[in-house]
Amino acid sequence: MEVVKDPDSVRREETLTRLVDTYQTPLLRMCYLYLKDRALSEDAVQETFLKAFRQLDSFRGECSEKTWLMRIAVNTCHDLRRSAWFRHVDHFAAPESMPVAGAAPSEEHMTVTAEIMKLPPKLREAVLLYYYQDLSVTEVGQALGIDHASVSGRLKRAREKLFKALKGAFFDE
Repeated sequence: MEVVKDPDSVRREETLTRLVDTYQTPLLRMCYLYLKDRALSEDAVQETFLKAFRQLDSFRGECSEKTWLMRIAVNTCHDLRRSAWFRHVDHFAAPESMPVAGAAPSEEHMTVTAEIMKLPPKLREAVLLYYYQDLSVTEVGQALGIDHASVSGRLKRAREKLFKALKGAFFDE
């Protein structure tokens, strides 16, 4: 006897599979840059997809799927960072151990990434979403739950800090 599946559950599973195939790597990179731990980042991505699957019916389409998933991932990372376990573990992340999307990163890219990781969390997450995940200022605001003016301000402050930090390595004055 064949088991008959509910068409809605099949559609939900297909949607989840498509989301995982499309966004798993960008989410893993963003979580890794935020958490600085590969295994913890993988856990955060899995938790992100579990939360997304549970809330799939409530997704209203007011933002892109990527923005929606990034918001869930950022919140998941925040939750993990607030945990007592996280505060008692050394989280130094070597840029060369970061999950790569393609070719090996250049030395300049590694230097910039290391300086981004030194930024305060609010500035760092805006930079990661805007520059590394290619979200618009509005989408970054949606992902972080802030208005676009705040995102612009964070990006401006981050660029200023990065310019100062990288002045000797890349800029002559």
